[in-house]
Amino acid sequence: MKNKILILEDEFSIRSFMKLKLKSLGYEVIDFDNSREALNFCDEDVDVALLDVMLPDIDGFEVCRRLKVAFPDMGIIMITAKGSEEDIVTGLNSGADDYIVKPFGAKELEARIASVLRRVERIKHPEKKEKSIETVGVFTIDNMKKVVTKNGEVIGLTPTEFLLLKSLIENKNSTLDRNELLDMVWGDDYVGDSKVVEVNIRRIRQKVEDDPSKPQYIKTVRGYGYMWSHES
Repeated sequence: MKNKILILEDEFSIRSFMKLKLKSLGYEVIDFDNSREALNFCDEDVDVALLDVMLPDIDGFEVCRRLKVAFPDMGIIMITAKGSEEDIVTGLNSGADDYIVKPFGAKELEARIASVLRRVERIKHPEKKEKSIETVGVFTIDNMKKVVTKNGEVIGLTPTEFLLLKSLIENKNSTLDRNELLDMVWGDDYVGDSKVVEVNIRRIRQKVEDDPSKPQYIKTVRGYGYMWSHES
């Protein structure tokens, strides 16, 4: 079965380029030039959505937030303007899994989508060798349902956040540097930078820590990376 990709981009030349390239790679592609149509036609069969930030009706950040609520397992890649770090951070904070900066080439587009699809597949089909349920202190990881709970309460996580939190918990009391986390979650062929790790860590802290400004669980090891600190 072909993976289904949604493109939301109002610039015709960019949208056409992406559509032709992705179809040539064997993907099923649906494309839109406005947000309302994309939101109305989007369904759970979409594996990855490519969302431009600047759109004529609803901006890409809001579309991302709505899609993540409706389809939490969907992979989302934001298409941002060159050098706009604010757009990148805002997109990741909205729940996006990755970003791609204009102008971009066919090889980068292919690599970004392949990387996100691998994470989506890991969420949908966990490795058989994994325990179905893992418990660390007040946290429980359900690998079948792709859910993490704290004191029995479900923590709302995106697929990327789930994999990142799972990686930290399973390596509790061990420091993982940013490159190690990139390899574990985004894959060793990821073409981005460590900014995605930092933004996702901030998002997860907002969800798991009692006081995110004074993290009890996800500790920063300055100059190196992060550690899940927990006494079991």
